[in-house]
Amino acid sequence: MRNTETTAKRLAILGSTGSIGTQALDVVRDQPGHFQVELLTAGSNADLLVQQAREFRPNAVVIADRARHAEVRDALFPLGVKVYAGLEAIEQAVCMEDIDLVLTAMVGYAGLRPTLAAIDAGKPIALANKETLVVAGELVTRRAREKGVNIYPVDSEHSAIFQCMAGEWDNPIEKITLTASGGPFRGWSRQQLSGVTRAQALKHPNWSMGAKITIDSASLMNKGLEAIEAKWLFGLKPEQVEIIVHAQSIIHSLVQFRDGSMKAQMGLPDMKLPILYALAFPHRLATDWPRFDFARYPSLTFEPPDLEAFPNLVLALEAMRRGGNAPCVLNAANEVAVEAFLQERIGFLEMSDLIADRLAKANFVPSPDLEALQATDSETRQAAHESLKSPAWRS
Repeated sequence: MRNTETTAKRLAILGSTGSIGTQALDVVRDQPGHFQVELLTAGSNADLLVQQAREFRPNAVVIADRARHAEVRDALFPLGVKVYAGLEAIEQAVCMEDIDLVLTAMVGYAGLRPTLAAIDAGKPIALANKETLVVAGELVTRRAREKGVNIYPVDSEHSAIFQCMAGEWDNPIEKITLTASGGPFRGWSRQQLSGVTRAQALKHPNWSMGAKITIDSASLMNKGLEAIEAKWLFGLKPEQVEIIVHAQSIIHSLVQFRDGSMKAQMGLPDMKLPILYALAFPHRLATDWPRFDFARYPSLTFEPPDLEAFPNLVLALEAMRRGGNAPCVLNAANEVAVEAFLQERIGFLEMSDLIADRLAKANFVPSPDLEALQATDSETRQAAHESLKSPAWRS
């Protein structure tokens, strides 16, 4: 299904076997005349990576798990697809000359270095890996400015802000409002949340996402990470970022300008829409996807988030205000906490306890470089894993 038209935008999809990556390939299927896949990368899901490569015939694939390299190489050898392995290979592959746009959909901190490598190579970025800006927002945005590289947001909330800003770049933002669905536990008390199970937390009412981001959404950590990301994407101060719970997930976010007027971007909760917008920008391509029907949504509701029941949001907003390496600590501790919850080693509310413990005890670095951020990430993860062996951090 390789497209030979020279006008097709040539894509690198990092994390092609994850939720965003697979939906991005759905977009490519729906728009065969506009996109061509040049590079696919995956962590350890070799079977799906091979399946995708057989369909889309990229120039190259990278499997981060070196133990799976031989089977991917052997499976794709008859097709002439180049096969590489390891995280370093991803950083090298994104620099290939025939790539026009890099979609970074890797999960977590692992997406940072490939994103920086792509920026250094002058490749425009469609950013679905929010942790990249959470951990190293100042570093990444500065590097992008120096290289003249555009970063197009893929998160539905940031895509909404980006779309609202079209034609308004010379008009200062007074504030932005990120909308949150509230997740599956909207309206629950802390007592109710103390008994939440893994299965309950993985059932999001509106969105279909990977396990990690689904848990983040259930704890409202996802909205805190998005607030930090928005600060860097749009050059905002922490006090210019507002969060409101909007259970229907129809208004994806809002921008308020200094005259008091507001713009909102609306649509059905479908990640393919912001993915397509980021990949095709500045064009809007025709689709036959389902359309919003006002008759089916007679009311749209809004309410403030419950900060007492969902302390992860408080921790994230405080890390944003503190700056420095605090968001890096927050992200690393959260990734460990979510993994432990998914493994049923800690409870739902104990994720917040672990993150708060690490934020309180980590060494603060006000202006970290990449080396300092790498050290912070490594030290935080190690300390969090050690904490899991002892009950002392539990509130």
